[in-house]
Parts: sequence; C-alpha cells; structure tokens
Amino acid sequence: MTEIEEFQRRIAAALDRIGQGLEGRAGGAEADEVAALRQQLEDERLASAQLEQRLRKLKARQEAAQAEADASREATAKQLAKMDTDLQALRQANRQLRDNNAALREANAQGIADPHLINKAMMAELEALRASRATDRAEAEVILSELGRVLDEADGGEETRTEEA
Repeated sequence: MTEIEEFQRRIAAALDRIGQGLEGRAGGAEADEVAALRQQLEDERLASAQLEQRLRKLKARQEAAQAEADASREATAKQLAKMDTDLQALRQANRQLRDNNAALREANAQGIADPHLINKAMMAELEALRASRATDRAEAEVILSELGRVLDEADGGEETRTEEA
C-alpha cells in the first residue's frame, strides 16, 4: 500500500507541474497541445481518484478481516478456557473416584464391603473415564476447528493476493 501512496504523491506532483506549465503557456499554435495536456491531466486525476478509492476499499476490507479474526480468536480463547476448567474438574473427579474404588476394594478384601457396591463404583468409574475421553475428544475437535479456520484464512489470503495481481 505504501507503493500506491508513493505513486499518488508522484502523480499529484506531476499534475501540479503540468497545470502550472499549462497556465504559463499561451498561444494559438499550442492550443491543441494544451488541450491534449489538459486531457492527460484529467486522465491522471481520474486514475489518482480510482487508486484512492481502491486504497480505501482495501483498508476497509483489511480492517473488517482483522476485526473478524480478533473476534474469532477471542471466542476460541473463551471456549478453550471453559474447556480447560471443565477438563480439570473432570480429572479431579476421576482421581477421587479411583481413590474411592481403591478403598472399596481394600475393604472388600478384608471382608467388610458389599460386592454390589463395588460393582456400582466400578461402573461409575468406567462412566467417568468415558466422560473424560469425550472431553479429550471435544478438546481435540476445538483445536482442529481452530487449525481449519487458520488454514482457510491462509487460503483466502492467497486468493486475495492472486486477485489483486
């Protein structure tokens, strides 16, 4: 974009010089040349205006894309923070469940515990492990979706660069 701004500056300077030169000239023989130069001046002004308009559009598009990326990053960060909190709570519950089951097994070995309670505790532990696995899978899906979004943005950026060229 700095190249466009530099071209605009150079075009504006050239247009000013042409305008000053046209004002300094006066003569019937040069009238056609003056008219041609004025037409060139007008063409350059039109080209400059078009470049400025294109630059404004590109800046607006870039700002919109940046805002979208920031919002997406923020949403993903919140989602990951929540998932991390849930995952930590689930892991703590699994640790406690395993400790309880170990105590039940020890009590059963001493002939104190009811085997039915041990069976229920083992079923609960299996369910907790399944939930833990589901949480891990969900976490992996979040990561994969974020990677997919990043790759899509990268592909979109290449397409935009190709269109501009």
